[in-house]
Amino acid sequence: MNQEKTIVIDEKTPLLILAGPMFLELLLNTMLNNVDTLMLSHYDEYAVGAVGNANTIMFMMNIFFNVIATATSVVVAQYLGARQYEKMNMIYTLAIAVNLVIGIILSGIFCAANPLIMDFLNVSPEMRPYSMIYIYIVGGGGFVSAVFNVMLQILRCNGYTKIGMWVTFAINIINIGGNYLFLYGSLSHLNMGVAGVAISTVTARLLALAALIIFFYATGTGRLSLHYLNPFPGKLLAKMIKIGLPTAGEHLTYNLYQTTMLSFINSMGNDSVNARAYCNSIIYFAMIFSNASAMATQIITGHLVGADKPDAAYRRVFKTLRTSMPITIALASVNALLCRYTLQLFTENQNIIALGQMIMIADIFVEAGRCLNMTFVSSLKAAGAYVFPLIMGIVCNWGLGLTTGYVVGVVLGIGVAGIFIGTATDEIIRGLIVMYYWYKKKWLGKSVVEKVEI
Repeated sequence: MNQEKTIVIDEKTPLLILAGPMFLELLLNTMLNNVDTLMLSHYDEYAVGAVGNANTIMFMMNIFFNVIATATSVVVAQYLGARQYEKMNMIYTLAIAVNLVIGIILSGIFCAANPLIMDFLNVSPEMRPYSMIYIYIVGGGGFVSAVFNVMLQILRCNGYTKIGMWVTFAINIINIGGNYLFLYGSLSHLNMGVAGVAISTVTARLLALAALIIFFYATGTGRLSLHYLNPFPGKLLAKMIKIGLPTAGEHLTYNLYQTTMLSFINSMGNDSVNARAYCNSIIYFAMIFSNASAMATQIITGHLVGADKPDAAYRRVFKTLRTSMPITIALASVNALLCRYTLQLFTENQNIIALGQMIMIADIFVEAGRCLNMTFVSSLKAAGAYVFPLIMGIVCNWGLGLTTGYVVGVVLGIGVAGIFIGTATDEIIRGLIVMYYWYKKKWLGKSVVEKVEI
């Protein structure tokens, strides 16, 4: 690895230098999702809820991919902070090779289990064919996302956050163009519909991965070669799995909890399913700033912990929260005020719009708690404290979120908005707990650099 080309990240690095490009990247991703939803809503309204169901499963697949991707972000950031550059190429090669194998295996498993997944989610007969074909195509190409996730984390930790923004912009253009061709353009006569949208998605991701690999070599960030794995670094892989599994477990338990909540919503009727899908498209606008700030702070925290500067890391996280929390609440409030008009971009169904208004009010509280969680959980992982967030996730997701959502949404008959009230309960209480854990400095002494032996 060329040490001279490494971007130095320390306590003086401005938050927006890293968070700004990632904010734009997330914004572009949100726009991409909205365009998909908007284009599908004018094609077939059942397709919207169907793809929403399928994306819930795709997110679960990404959780498994993130076992190594998350560990890579922690290990790379801390080793760069400690300036141990000679070990980086081995880490890069190991992470990409392992995630590629995992991606191929999981793509096959999810495709094979597709019918069982539909049964578990209680997907309606109208939506089932759309959801299944989307999972077969996008899930079958999941190994592309597996490698993409790792490569993006490597570049971000090296300070190249703008590349994600530009690649996402390219994905938007390719995906929108592909959607148009299959839904309304010269390929519409094929009547592929959702299948065409899925093909566009996989094609865009494949081209994006190629762009990241080219950038990786062009900037001299590192090299990939199987000879770095001879002898095979089994101890390093074990350490990375030890880091990644609790994080993946946290995400998995959250996604299973959300999937169970979705099964409640599916039983409420297609209007409730579509209201959730439309609102989620709008909700992302409220969470992207706090998400980008949390990701940037995770990178900075990792570098500071690796450089043995825990006090600087401690202060930096609270500084991020003072910026991200008021902006997140303001954005969520604006969403709630304007949702009656923004939802009309997707549908004219007044029942869906009424359900959406209730969802967006509840989401103000969801976003406040989510901001706490993203900020402190990301920082705890960067510091090497990856077990505590898993424990809190299991306890609060199922003990608070699911219970409250079921009681308020199903038993009391509030409906889909009651499910969001359950999520808000989980996010707020869990967020306060992890903030207290960071405040008490329980994460000190968990640095990966001190523990990992290569």
